[in-house]
Amino acid sequence: MTLHKAVRLALTEAADPARALSMRAYMKSEMPFLGVTAVPRRALLRRLFTEHRLDSAPEWRRAVLALWRDAEYREERYAAIELSAHRFYRSWQTLYTIPMYEEMIVTGAWWDFVDDIAIHRIGTLLRLYPESMRRLVLEWAHDADLWKRRAAILCQNSFKDGTDVHLLYACIEPSLSDTDFFARKAIGWALREYARTNPQEVLRYVKHRGLSGLSRREALRNLPGA
Repeated sequence: MTLHKAVRLALTEAADPARALSMRAYMKSEMPFLGVTAVPRRALLRRLFTEHRLDSAPEWRRAVLALWRDAEYREERYAAIELSAHRFYRSWQTLYTIPMYEEMIVTGAWWDFVDDIAIHRIGTLLRLYPESMRRLVLEWAHDADLWKRRAAILCQNSFKDGTDVHLLYACIEPSLSDTDFFARKAIGWALREYARTNPQEVLRYVKHRGLSGLSRREALRNLPGA
C-alpha cells in the first residue's frame, strides 16, 4: 500500500463524525473534516511515515503534493504539511521545495495551512538560504495574492533576535493599505513577535507608521502601558 493510500485509510478509520461538524464550523472550511484531532492525527502519521519511508527528495515532494492535491478532507492536507517537515527529510529542505510550498500556500488560502508553512517551512529556508530567500520573500510581499503576502510577513515569526528587521518592514509595507483582516492581523502578529525581542523598536515603528487599528492592537498587545 502506498503512503498516500495508507494515510487516507488510517484517517478514515480514526474519523469522528460528531467532531467533524464542529471542526468545520470553527475553521469556516468549505473542505469537510473527518473529525480527527491533532494529537491522535500526529500519532498515526508518525507511525505511517516510519512504515513508508521515501527514498529520494523528488519522491518525497511528489508524495507531499499527492496528499495535498488529492485531499478530500482537511486532515489529509494537514498530513501533507506534516510530511513536508518530517525529520527523515530534513536534509531535503532546499530551494527545490519552493514551488511545492508556493502551491500549498496559494491553493490552501487559509490561515491554518498558510501560517504553519510560512513560519516553519519558508522561515527554515530563509535561515538556510538567506540571500536567495530574501529576494523571494520580497517578491511575495508585493504579490497580488494575499496569502503569499501573509507568508512573507510571518516567515520570521520564530527568529527572535535573529530577525532581519529591515526585511520584516519591507514585507509589511506593501500590505499597510490592505483592508483585509488576514493582512492586518499578520502585520500585528509579526510585530508582536518581534516586540518580544525589541519592544522599543516596535513602539517606534508603530508610532511612526500608519497601521490599522487591528494591526496596532495586535502589535502592542503584550507591551505594558503601550
